[in-house]
Amino acid sequence: MRPPILLETERLHLRPLEPGDAQALHSVLGDAETMSFYPEPWSLEIVQRLIEHQSGLYQSNGIGWFAVLLRDAGELIGDCGISHQNIDGVAEFEIGYHIHRDHWGKGYATEAAREIKRYGFEDLYLKKLCSYMAADHLASRRVAENNGMTLEKTYNNPRNRDLPTTVYSIEK
Repeated sequence: MRPPILLETERLHLRPLEPGDAQALHSVLGDAETMSFYPEPWSLEIVQRLIEHQSGLYQSNGIGWFAVLLRDAGELIGDCGISHQNIDGVAEFEIGYHIHRDHWGKGYATEAAREIKRYGFEDLYLKKLCSYMAADHLASRRVAENNGMTLEKTYNNPRNRDLPTTVYSIEK
């Protein structure tokens, strides 16, 4: 069994998601504005299944989505982590992030993504990380760029309404 994974930044704590996080995380992933670049907001049931699935990933290989908590308040404001993704037919390790809209524009997504990048390269010994998003999701693109990633390509994503999707990447 792996030891618990606890990551810290100047303003944030990142830890594996727990069953008790479902309601707070649903306030992020179930919000129509936050999820406007996805096919639809996620139901509480989907969020609960996501958390259950993540538990096995942490234990087996250390990857997964982490709860993003404000260090001072302990409030869960989103998630950020590494997942296996099929990106335009290629298996990739992807850094994803979702932050509650009440906390947008404060640099939390970039701060969390940078720590996840460090964790992926230094602790998991990954060689390449990607982030992908709808091409018109400018805020998410800025997070990827601020995380040192460069635009790799754009493709139409059949998993997201065939929308143009940008892929950013960085190699160690």
